[in-house]
Amino acid sequence: KFSKKTTGGQNIMASVGEMQLGKNGVTDNFIETLKGYFANHGTVKVSVLRSCAGRENMKKLSTDVLNKLGIHYTARVIGFTLAVKKWRKARE
Repeated sequence: KFSKKTTGGQNIMASVGEMQLGKNGVTDNFIETLKGYFANHGTVKVSVLRSCAGRENMKKLSTDVLNKLGIHYTARVIGFTLAVKKWRKARE
């Protein structure tokens, strides 16, 4: 949990949120909850349970999440964890 301060002493959202993705997979409710986390966090780590996806399916799961979130998000797969980041400008 990190926090940066500007010269005026205001806090900038730089903390890391954490979520779990269970056996139901990527649902509309999961995506809405994930978007809600970005109101307070710049990056969200999503722990994927092994019952949801095997190691070979993590890349596919990552693209599914990004397609539903939109073009302002990027994700990185680290083991069974997705690190999802929101950007101000659209990313390719």
